[in-house]
Order: sequence, then C-alpha cells, then structure tokens
Amino acid sequence: MTWTKAHASRRMFGCFAVIWVVLALPLAQGWAGGLYLNEFNTPSAGVAGAGAQAFAGDASTAFHNPAGMTHLDGSQLMGGLGLIYGEIEFAGDPTTPIPGDDGGEAISAPAPLLTGFYVHSLSDNLKIGVGLLSISGAALDYSDGWTGRFLVQDVQLLTVSAQPVIAYRVNDWLSLGAGVSVMYATLDQDSAVPVPGRPNGQVSLDGDDTEFGFNLSTLIDLSPRTRFGISYQSKLALDFSGDVEINPVGVSAAVDTRLTLPQYIRVGVYHELNDQFALLGTIGWDDWSALDNLYISTERLSVQVARNWQDTYHIAGGIHYRPNDDWLLQAGIAYDSSPVDKEDRTPDMPVDRQFRYAVGTQYQWADDLKIGGSLEIVDAGDAEIDRRFLRGDYSKNYLVYLGLSASWQF
Repeated sequence: MTWTKAHASRRMFGCFAVIWVVLALPLAQGWAGGLYLNEFNTPSAGVAGAGAQAFAGDASTAFHNPAGMTHLDGSQLMGGLGLIYGEIEFAGDPTTPIPGDDGGEAISAPAPLLTGFYVHSLSDNLKIGVGLLSISGAALDYSDGWTGRFLVQDVQLLTVSAQPVIAYRVNDWLSLGAGVSVMYATLDQDSAVPVPGRPNGQVSLDGDDTEFGFNLSTLIDLSPRTRFGISYQSKLALDFSGDVEINPVGVSAAVDTRLTLPQYIRVGVYHELNDQFALLGTIGWDDWSALDNLYISTERLSVQVARNWQDTYHIAGGIHYRPNDDWLLQAGIAYDSSPVDKEDRTPDMPVDRQFRYAVGTQYQWADDLKIGGSLEIVDAGDAEIDRRFLRGDYSKNYLVYLGLSASWQF
C-alpha cells in the first residue's frame, strides 16, 4: 500500500484519539500544572491569545468565541497536549516578623495538560460544539517551617470545565453564540495554626464543588479580510466548605472558603493585510474585585485573609505570517494588570502583573489534518508581599508552556 498524507492523517487521528481517551480522566483529576492558567493547548497560544475571539479558524473557537463556529467548514475535532514547567520561589525580607525559611522551590515539576474541542455542523448556518478543558489551576508546596506558614503551607486548586455551545449565522456579517459552562473544582489547602505552649497545629481543607454558568458571544464580519468578536463569560462562585481537619484533635474550627472566578469580557479583532500577513488583537476586562475573602476560625485563632483584589485589564497583540499554503507562523505578546496590591497579596495566590511572550506554527499535513505547536513564556512579576506577618517578594515567578495540537475536518 502506498503511504500518503491521507493515510498518515487517519493513522494519527486514531492514535491521538486513543491517547486522549486514556489520559483525559486521570489528568483531569491530577495537578493542573501551574498558577492560574490561561494556556489551553489551542493554536491561539502561538500569539499569546491575541485575536482568539475573532480568528475562528478551528474547533477551539467553541471556547474562545462560540459564534465563530459558523465560520468552520463541516464538522471539526481538535485535541491538544501540553506541558508546563514553572519556578516560583519566595525571598523573605529581613524585616518579616515570623522566623522561618523562605519556603524553597514552591513549584518545579513539569505537569501535563489536555484539552479537547468538537464542532458539529447541523447546517451551514447552525453549529453545535463542546469543549473540555481546565481554565485555571494552582499547585504550590512550601516547606512546612517557612516564614509564611500561618497563611499557607501548600495549596492545590484544579478546575475542569465542560462547555456545550451553539452558534447561528443570522446573515452574511453577523453570527451569535451561547453556551453553558459546567465546572468541577477541587481545593486542597494546609495552613499552620499557632497553639500556645505547644508545637504548631494545622488546618487542612479538602473540598470540592460543581458550579454552572453561561457564556454569550458574537462575531461580526466587517469585510472578507476583517472581523471582530465579543465573548462574555458569567462568574462561577465555588464553595469549598468541605471536609476540614484540625490538628491537634479537639480544636474546633469554622472555615468559609468561597472562590469566585469572575465574569469577564473579551473583544478580539482579526485583520488580513494581504494573503501572507494578518494582525490580531484582544482587549479584555476581568471582574476580580468579586473575589471573596478567606475566613478560618478556631478556638484559639481567628484569621480573615482579606483578598481586596481589583478588576484587571487584558491586552494582547499578535501576527500571522503564511510563507506558503501549508505553513502558518505566529508570534504574540499579552499583558494582564495586577489584581492586588502588595499589602493584600497572599502566598497562596502570588499574582502580579503578567506578561506572556509566545511563538507558534501550524502545518497543513493533509487536506483533513492540521498539526501545530506553540511555546509561551509567562512572566508573573515580583509579586511583592508586605503584610503584617509576611514581607518579601518572589525572586523566581515564571512559567514555560509547550503545547501541541491536531485538528481534523470531516
């Protein structure tokens, strides 16, 4: 039998489908691989997410802007495999009042990521789709005796979302989309508790929750070469008041741990300068001021960790270059403003302003198969902390993301 690109695409599809099914469940229940992820194993990672709401070039538009599904030919399936490596290391200020070490390397091991998207064509004007992905996660593990142990010793947050969506083309220039967001989240967190006259105790939270939200979107074609999209996601208010363990035994505790993933809006644009070059851009707003405080109370200690987060603003720009019909080269940069001042920043969420630098490529392997890869570096800033019981900043605070994707058209 003669080996062709068509044979290769069918073989790769079969292998990838098996890998995805075998790995999806255990990875969904494992470590999310980073701190508050925005990386989704989609081709948009190659431009740091710029213009993802307007590009509408593959099945991942079911997540970025469901209205864009009307721009896809036929039905499409996309899967992504990714790896994230990070280094996050605190450096205590000499004036920090609690004795202890700096906590060591809080995150170091590479972690895998999986995403999947499918768009089904009911007609040229009506599409349905679904996405499965993790849109945020954190995993930090400080040493037990570090200087910030009374705020956090270790934390694991994982969110996995399924998003069924529908899109309808109203006319030649307007498409509308909507969907439901179903999120399952788990939170494991340990914090030290001072016990007078005895070794430190510990409060351990192991909770989970399922929450529902919705999304709305539109895609507007200004011309054959220019379009822009708007995407809105409602907030998801998670409640982790699950199992709480207190050590030593006999110390009672009340824990109120709500986590609000905020509503946000993104506006993206895609403009082809000519057959080879295209410009992409996105601006956005996130309602992080809705984040709830963390409250822990025991017989000997009451702590309210005030978040006092602020709304954040997002901007991204990217470029596409097509040297020929088979190849697409990408590059982009993105910026997110800091959600919190140093007086309110906490070591379980050492988030500062963020810069993302990205490059990527897509290759048309066969008529029905496109493969791609992307590399992104996330600079999360110094994340300075100047609280009553913890002072310092993060000498290392970055992530490196490598992703691969494959897209099939039916």
